[in-house]
Amino acid sequence: MLLKNYMEDAVKNSLDKFLSEREDICKCERCKLDITAYALNHLPPKYVVTDIGHTYTRLAEMEQQFSTNLIVVFSRAADQIAKNPRHKV
Repeated sequence: MLLKNYMEDAVKNSLDKFLSEREDICKCERCKLDITAYALNHLPPKYVVTDIGHTYTRLAEMEQQFSTNLIVVFSRAADQIAKNPRHKV
């Protein structure tokens, strides 16, 4: 068995789509990692141990509120990272 925070997968899988829809956000690897870290620190963890738990979490991901929460956190993260970028110019 494997203990997994499913929220990591959800954030990683959704970030590229979010970034593709926003031209005003830096898409360098450092900024993407900073946005990912910010999002994971501001979203509740979703730990799963079994395949059934993974399936249940995938179903919850499809809910509109879950998607809305991701977009809100990504937007806040992007704004924060844009104010204080840590990438090299």
